[in-house]
Amino acid sequence: MSESVVKNGLVDAEKRTWLIASSAVGALGTAALVVPFVSSFSPSERAKAAGAAVEADISGLKPGEKMTVAWRGKPVWIVRRTPEMLAELSKNDPELVDPQSKVSSQQPEYAQNETRSIKPEYLVAIGICTHLGCSPSDKFTAGPQPSLPDDWRGGFLCPCHGSTFDLSARVFKNKPAPTNLEIPPHMYLSDTKLLIGEDKKA
Repeated sequence: MSESVVKNGLVDAEKRTWLIASSAVGALGTAALVVPFVSSFSPSERAKAAGAAVEADISGLKPGEKMTVAWRGKPVWIVRRTPEMLAELSKNDPELVDPQSKVSSQQPEYAQNETRSIKPEYLVAIGICTHLGCSPSDKFTAGPQPSLPDDWRGGFLCPCHGSTFDLSARVFKNKPAPTNLEIPPHMYLSDTKLLIGEDKKA
């Protein structure tokens, strides 16, 4: 085999190696550009913290259960109320600070009702006490319990200073919390999908 053939063979091999290497680097570079571009379509954690709307899948939420999602760095409760829970709400009215939810800053207009909701079955509320910002605990079981009245009908208890809220997140009288828990803007994308932070279709 002549020296020129060997040399050409080496040159071809070197070219092939160089082409493969540069193609691999190019592919990696393209991937590095595409991944951030594609991920930019979904809100970043920073955007969510700043107020971007978040979706909640409520398909697995059973009657009497609560789930929590984060929106703007705050816990948002979604409670699926039973018919029995809903039936007890009006009995609380005489004992509440704002039973008809008249303080407009506490909820959107479409939640200015007894259930404080779009769909009576679901309560969507920010789980932060309006007194000093503690997070109330679930007290869904009715009846006498520590720190609660004997005729308790279910709701929430703030363990820090004893404020109590019913299952519409309305505050009881003579408690440190001055107003009801806040209802965030929200809307239903479907029967099983809830969007928290936007209410354009509400």
